[in-house]
Amino acid sequence: MTATLLAHRAVIRVSPRDDSEDVHAFLQGLLTNDVRAERLAEGPVYAALLTAQGKALFDFLVWGDGAPEGSDVLIDCEADAAEDLAKRLGLYRLRRAIDIARDDTLAVHWSADPHEGASADPRLPALGYRWLAPGNDGEDGADDAWLAHRLAHGVPEGQGELGDILWLETNAVELGGVSFDKGCYVGQENTARMNWRQKVNRRLVVVDLADSQEKRRKAAYPDHGKAVDHLRVDDLDPDRLPEWQAAGVSA
Repeated sequence: MTATLLAHRAVIRVSPRDDSEDVHAFLQGLLTNDVRAERLAEGPVYAALLTAQGKALFDFLVWGDGAPEGSDVLIDCEADAAEDLAKRLGLYRLRRAIDIARDDTLAVHWSADPHEGASADPRLPALGYRWLAPGNDGEDGADDAWLAHRLAHGVPEGQGELGDILWLETNAVELGGVSFDKGCYVGQENTARMNWRQKVNRRLVVVDLADSQEKRRKAAYPDHGKAVDHLRVDDLDPDRLPEWQAAGVSA
């Protein structure tokens, strides 16, 4: 059986402690994308939590909980960043009756091909299919296959690649990671201003490791011959970019 478990991912559950709380509304005022219950009922969305200056702190996929009442929200994030993300969200909770904690009963699964119960990756259809389900002890991981697949399609993710980069410079528009009509969220002012002025001067780009610029490199993957660089848009050759990214850079 082909491995599907992404062992380097984790699930955070955000849930209300009483009926007076709406965790969708809570997250709607923090995250870059539309995470209302009716939107999540259509499938997961790609989003981020930013600094006040609009730089990426955490990127993740946001899911509805699938329960009939749909009261909880599930966040598919990097396992190494899960505790920090939960703590950061907790800072905004104040005295609200909301629980934010890692849910170890669920794991993140991925397949390059359609899978029963899975949803297409909201960033790019070519990235394949994901679902949340329990993991099995000793189950083989699909992390390396996922990494190779992701890099082959030129999609950056995670703190090691996106950390401290302005959200629009991470290709957030092209990958569906931002809504410009959802209202305010942390970092919204600078993000909206950049979009309005069309002032995205740099981009994260997956390049061949041999072509990577060390001073501009965010991450390197020697086993895959790839790197993620943070480059000026004026220095990019659209013919060497993935189609989805070239369209955004040339616009």
